Amino acid sequence: DHDLRETISINVCVFMHLRDTWDPFQLNPIGAEKETKRRCFELAQYLVAAIVGLAVLTSAIISKGSLLVLSTMSSPTSLRSPKEKQFYMLMLVFCLICPNFLVFLKSLWRCAFKSFVHPNMKTMAFMCAIECLVSLGTSILVLVVMPQFDVLTNLFISGGVCIISAILQIVYRLQKETWKILFPICSLILTVAGYCLLGVDFYVRVSSYVDRQNADCFIYVGIGIFSSVLVSLCWWENPLQATNSMQEKLSELEGFRDFVFVISSILRIIVIGAVYLFYHVLIEKSIIWSDFNLQNKDWELLQIGLVLFFLQAFCSAACHWFGVVACKIHAVRMSFALPLCCTGPAVLLLGLILFITQAQTLDGAKHGSITEFCESLFYLSHKNTTPVVLLEITRSICRTSLNSYYLQWPFSMLALEGVCMWSGFVTCTYYVWKIKVQRIERTSQLFVRRLYESAFIDLSLLLNTKMKVPRARNQESHEDIQNCVIYLCATMWHETYDEMLKILTSMFRLDRYRGDPKENHADCFDFESHIYVDDAYMTEKATGKRLVNTYVTDLIHVVIEVYRVFTNKEPDDVSIIETPYGGRLMFVMPDGNMLYVHLKDKTLIKNKKRWSQIMYLYYLLGWKGYIVKNPQKITRQNNPCRESMISMYGEIFLLPQHDNDYKRKFISDDNTYILALDGDTDFQPKAVILLLDRLRMYTNVGAACGRIHPTGMGPMVWYQKFEYAVGHWLQKTAEHVFGSVLCSPGCFSLFRGSALMDDNVMKRYTTTATRASEYVQYDQGEDRWLCTLLLQQGWRVEYNAASDAYTNSPQEFKEFYNQRRRWGPSTLANTLDLLSSGAETVKRNSSISRLYIFYQMFTVSSSILGPASVTLMIAGAFQFVFKIAGTTSIIIACIPPTFYIIVCFVAKPNNQITIAAIMSIMYAFLMTASLFSIIGDMVIQGTFLTPTGLFLVSMAIMYSVTAILHPEEWGMIIYGLMYFICIPSGYLLLTIYSLVNMHIVTWGTRESNKGEGEVKKNQNMLCDRDCRLCCWDMKLQITQETENLMLRQITGHTAQQAPPLPIVNQDSINQIAATKMEPEAKVDTNTENAVEEAEKPLFDKQNRMAVKGNDTVSSRRYLFVFSSFSTHTIMTLLVCVHVCVDWVTPVKAEFLKKLTYANMKRNLQEQIRYTLRNKNEDDVCEELVLMLTDTLNAELSGVGPEDILIESQLEELEYALGEHSRRILRTSQMEKLDKRVTAAIKKTLTAPQVKKLDEGEQDFWNKLLERYLKPIVDSKAHLEDVTRELKSLRNKAVFLYFIINVLWVVATFFLQAIGSDVLSIKIPKYYPNGTESDEPLMVEPLSLMFLFSFAFLLLIQFLAMLYHRVYTLIHVVSYRSTEKDYTQKDIVSNNAQTHQLDCDSLS
Repeated sequence: DHDLRETISINVCVFMHLRDTWDPFQLNPIGAEKETKRRCFELAQYLVAAIVGLAVLTSAIISKGSLLVLSTMSSPTSLRSPKEKQFYMLMLVFCLICPNFLVFLKSLWRCAFKSFVHPNMKTMAFMCAIECLVSLGTSILVLVVMPQFDVLTNLFISGGVCIISAILQIVYRLQKETWKILFPICSLILTVAGYCLLGVDFYVRVSSYVDRQNADCFIYVGIGIFSSVLVSLCWWENPLQATNSMQEKLSELEGFRDFVFVISSILRIIVIGAVYLFYHVLIEKSIIWSDFNLQNKDWELLQIGLVLFFLQAFCSAACHWFGVVACKIHAVRMSFALPLCCTGPAVLLLGLILFITQAQTLDGAKHGSITEFCESLFYLSHKNTTPVVLLEITRSICRTSLNSYYLQWPFSMLALEGVCMWSGFVTCTYYVWKIKVQRIERTSQLFVRRLYESAFIDLSLLLNTKMKVPRARNQESHEDIQNCVIYLCATMWHETYDEMLKILTSMFRLDRYRGDPKENHADCFDFESHIYVDDAYMTEKATGKRLVNTYVTDLIHVVIEVYRVFTNKEPDDVSIIETPYGGRLMFVMPDGNMLYVHLKDKTLIKNKKRWSQIMYLYYLLGWKGYIVKNPQKITRQNNPCRESMISMYGEIFLLPQHDNDYKRKFISDDNTYILALDGDTDFQPKAVILLLDRLRMYTNVGAACGRIHPTGMGPMVWYQKFEYAVGHWLQKTAEHVFGSVLCSPGCFSLFRGSALMDDNVMKRYTTTATRASEYVQYDQGEDRWLCTLLLQQGWRVEYNAASDAYTNSPQEFKEFYNQRRRWGPSTLANTLDLLSSGAETVKRNSSISRLYIFYQMFTVSSSILGPASVTLMIAGAFQFVFKIAGTTSIIIACIPPTFYIIVCFVAKPNNQITIAAIMSIMYAFLMTASLFSIIGDMVIQGTFLTPTGLFLVSMAIMYSVTAILHPEEWGMIIYGLMYFICIPSGYLLLTIYSLVNMHIVTWGTRESNKGEGEVKKNQNMLCDRDCRLCCWDMKLQITQETENLMLRQITGHTAQQAPPLPIVNQDSINQIAATKMEPEAKVDTNTENAVEEAEKPLFDKQNRMAVKGNDTVSSRRYLFVFSSFSTHTIMTLLVCVHVCVDWVTPVKAEFLKKLTYANMKRNLQEQIRYTLRNKNEDDVCEELVLMLTDTLNAELSGVGPEDILIESQLEELEYALGEHSRRILRTSQMEKLDKRVTAAIKKTLTAPQVKKLDEGEQDFWNKLLERYLKPIVDSKAHLEDVTRELKSLRNKAVFLYFIINVLWVVATFFLQAIGSDVLSIKIPKYYPNGTESDEPLMVEPLSLMFLFSFAFLLLIQFLAMLYHRVYTLIHVVSYRSTEKDYTQKDIVSNNAQTHQLDCDSLS
């Protein structure tokens, strides 16, 4: 018996795919190496942070300084005339109104075009009351109090606006550490001390008669303190949000905050105006209305006032925006807190420097003592040579105690007041230095209020920063552990070996990124990889067996190849599972994450991409979501031999195939994501994380897509490179900025689980097309239809330009045309569906406004008029090149498209494409000639300022600038010429081909019969019969080789002595291998018990359900080799038979080569090295590798390098290796490593497993197949009806397109025929030197209107691109600051080796 097993194992190995002895070479796919941080990106990150910090500091200084100068120049003690004072006071009013006006516009826009929630009147009244009080305090402080004080006091007094925030921090005890309550206490004490010093300082001024100061100043001191308290009410929400007080009211407020800001902004503006009029008109009576009528002599006044106003308003807004950017790029301390805290001292230092250095420039001033200098300033007010601003600042400083005749030491109290006020607000906002924010944190999560106070911009930003960012993670807290899970779902349809290599390499890269325990980053997530292979099986015509086809065989080889590249060894944990839809392969990737390969049998389940998506969405979101809510349904393994799987690094992962199911109990559907992929997508982990950031931060985002790069070679790929680039640079960015992206491509898009599970999304997505329009919309562009359903349900779809993914594009003209034949009608159908439901979508979707619907209507109209526009452009080319009359050129230009329409109706699709290719070449020559003719015409005319020339030059400039703003893609501009000359083919011929062939609903690409074929029947088969013994299905196969094998066994000859055998049937050999090599099949000495154990799987109900209803799948077969062996030997063979369908055994044989001597030797060495990879374990690691290798050589001295070991040999080897390893560890006094080394040995000797689904999941798949995924069998009559409907729809669409485009061409034709003298627009013609020509340009109005419309559309998209570029830069910089660093770690704790690491250990 034992000899027979060894002989069979030796012969099986001969026919397996071998590599180690004579074929050690392997592929090394691009990108398999570990990612490294690029030094240029690190430098750029610090450079951007420094620039942003400098911008925050500069804009804050200018904003604060401008306000102080305006208040100084409008002071009653100013040396300016009353007319000038009242004008500067008006500028102060405008400075206060400006931020309120901006917030009003933004909130009104959001209410009108985004979303409107009816407010709670009580809450709104309370908010409006608070806003009015804050506005009252700000107006009094800036318009009434500050003009009465000197510039230094005005600089210091603003620090008191933090007093309410400090009090609330003390009352609610918001500090995590008790001792930190000292910060708000110190802030309150210092602020009160500052106010006391303010009163003492003015008391000394009054008593010392400084600058004739009178006792009225005490009234203004009191009013100033009171108004500061009112201003400090502005940030009352911050402490209450941090302490979770009034959460119900505050949560309710978030819903209608926009409407509250609309009302409160109006009220704040009214209050500001009321304070200004009440005080200066009714009390001071300083306003003379006629003085606002400025004359030419007042130009200096107007210039200074407006410049100061614009500086203050613009720099306040800029400081707020740069402050937000600083927080989003993770530069809170360097670029936000530090510059804002230094604003006050910087303004003071700058003012003193100007005072000291520029005082000498005041001609006519006495430069003796400070009192003499200050008195002489009065006489300089009327000199035109005196700098007005410098004079007023110097005069204001002279109002302090420095100008005292008696005592100048009280000036130190003013300085001490400034120190107290500054220290008070710094200690009050200490928490800003400690906050932790995520990348691109939402502004609403960073700041309490959208409104900023321009009068106190530095304090406003610091006090407005949330004391507690709700979703920020920090090292003191372990909240939000494993806070999201991502399911990578790749659909495959006839991919090549190289294409499979790309997607597998990308998945293994993500496994390394996620699983490396040395990583320090905040990207805490779990993930599983799922690959869904369509059309995975073929039928062997000779035997009727259902086997995996060559595509699956290639995929298995790719998995093994990539695993070798990443680990230098074979896959360790492999499971093969029979399923109702076909089969499943399960792998544990090197770092412990799971990879599932789902093999779809098209005779059991619907094929094609949409049904694969429905399959994995119901499985991952439906079934797994169900078992998460019902934990008792989660499968528990009872086999002690398989209670765990171990990663290549030695970590033990308990039940890895169910581990994520357990974790999902703590993860909501909002934090469950589906990453949709194609089978040829290539991406880096960074791309996934950047998409994940968008969905994490913005809960209304249902999907996000990245920048798709087509790959390949040839002219068609060049055309697509520029087409994709322009589409992403301009169109997708415009959709993202103005509304929502309409299509998130299925080759690389991240979807939110809760969005897909929403009403009218997933359920409607399962609809089977029955009508013609449904075939076009549902099955020809499933990605766009799914996004349309999300948009109509209220979800937003976004685009991230920094998330790069690469996918193969059609390289042949025919494949390209067939692909776009599907995409074109589907795009139009889904867009029209969205526009038809525009009113309802606007109500549901806050990202889509009426203006955005109008924008889409304009773009759709432009695309519909595309053929006519291209025809007219070609007519223009004829006119330019051949000097033909306009009407004649239009007629000639219409002939080719008309001819091609007729061809498409009468010829076969392949002939249509051939003719289109020929016409495309002819059009390309014409477009090239046209381009040079236009350039030549501009040279002859002596100017490019013609409509055509200006348009061409502006387009070239715009595309060049756009390319420069995408530095990693600027090379795409080179393909622009190819795109230009192919415009007639892409926008005229392709449109005609797509419309006329709309009734063809086949996929059109990757159509191949490679997987289907007949496995060649072995000619040496002596007997091949199916028979039945009792209830046992058996297959009797006797070949010439089997007969020879038996004879050799009987005569005692060994396999080594026998002559070379002829090639035998591969399936027979594989079945023998599976029978003998199954480790789980235990041989019992008791024959009856052994048979009883073997019968259990034979009659298992679920195994029978797997093949129920499938006539094409053959019943289970068992192989018996009859010889003159004993009954015990035959029964032993019988027990070892594992019940499986035809395809399982050959698939298992692909993974059995792991158990060859050569592979085990390499695997053991690599496994030990990875398990003991720490530097302090190097010595014992190398000793173990040497000694265990010697043990392996000694134990297997009689085994060939390609022989597969049987179970008994594996058990003996495991025992021997374990004993030797323990002896070495005891000698080295490293017994603590015993568990890890034992696990590494066990993992090395683990054989692939054949399993079955549990009862619950089996039942789920059966019901899912029956309800949604059962293969469609259409009757001939139904197919004829559908074809007739599709042709009818085709005819209607072609007619509509034809009529619209013909009307446009005819209108242009008649305008040309009437003549330029009757209906034309005269445009002055200018030469480059600026001189005007005597002959104006004559342009027909229709062409000019279309030209301007197209130019306006491109300009809008260009501006959107600029906006999107800025925020993409912010996102990239914030990512680079937290990028994973693959650094070797010296010490890894023992716990990290034996337990799965939490994600928080990575941050």
